[in-house]
Amino acid sequence: MVLLVNEKPGAEAAERRKFFESAGHRTYTLATSRGSVLTVMGSRTEEFEAFAESHDEYRLLAPDVPYVLASRKIKDTPTVVRLPNGAAIGGSDLAIIAGPCSVETEEQMMEAAHAVRSAGATVLRGGAFKPRTSPYAFQGLGVTGLVMMRRAAEAYGLAVITEVMDSDDIPVICEYADILQVGARNCQNFSLLKKLGRCGKPVLLKRGMMTSIEELLMSAEYILSEGNMDVVLCERGIRTFETATRNTLDISAVPVLRSMTHLPIVVDPSHAAGTWKLIEPLSMAAVAAGADGLVVEVHPDPERALCDGKQSLRPDRFSAMIDRIRPLASMVGRNLSL
Repeated sequence: MVLLVNEKPGAEAAERRKFFESAGHRTYTLATSRGSVLTVMGSRTEEFEAFAESHDEYRLLAPDVPYVLASRKIKDTPTVVRLPNGAAIGGSDLAIIAGPCSVETEEQMMEAAHAVRSAGATVLRGGAFKPRTSPYAFQGLGVTGLVMMRRAAEAYGLAVITEVMDSDDIPVICEYADILQVGARNCQNFSLLKKLGRCGKPVLLKRGMMTSIEELLMSAEYILSEGNMDVVLCERGIRTFETATRNTLDISAVPVLRSMTHLPIVVDPSHAAGTWKLIEPLSMAAVAAGADGLVVEVHPDPERALCDGKQSLRPDRFSAMIDRIRPLASMVGRNLSL
């Protein structure tokens, strides 16, 4: 794999892009500190060498990492994923994504949306298609749940994120959601990832339970390689020998990923902990470590939740936690919505 990188942004970019694509090469426009650069990916080393020799605005690059587009080697500026409601994931904002594990009723979603928005969240989460360990457990409301979530989000100015499990569901989910989430079990479902790379919506990619950091970046590369540059990485805990928590939150993944990729990084303390009592300290640790955001499960009545009630915060506890996180966020240079 070799790359041709345009070192002079804007130099006949549109014409060059058409030229390379007509020759069967993949092209990408990446925002860098030098401006937007055209990157051409291919395997014809000699052809690329000859082109670079006769066009001094290009240089030939042989990447030393397999996750080319996710790497900082070319794109040296942080990616900021911007949402239709004006919110952002990445940059100076600390994104708060919150809501119940699954959509149950319209009343539940309206109450949850009001609670999380009042506390400072900008994105409403909720599952309409639920992957469960048991086939007999609640599997979600499907499209009906998507409609409920969209109504609640619009009522309070929130963006919507929900999980996609099956590529057949991508079109309908895109009608209602602003961000499509890939769950841990699908982290290496490469067929699904490639299709999400063509969906035209931001994608939040959760780290698999047994997935290394490089494998997570390679999964992101599948999405990026199809042209979708709006990818958010999510650390949600990995499976270890420890049984005191549902998973083991790899807090070191945040600074490690920061050094390797330009993509935003968020942390899901709810799935890592498996109990609401640990969500606040894990959230604090994530913010201190440099996370771009948090994904927190919040339910109006956790004791009656149809899914993951034990790891869901009540609205009052969520609000109190965000109030305590706010000064910490400020200390590390993050803005948190009021």
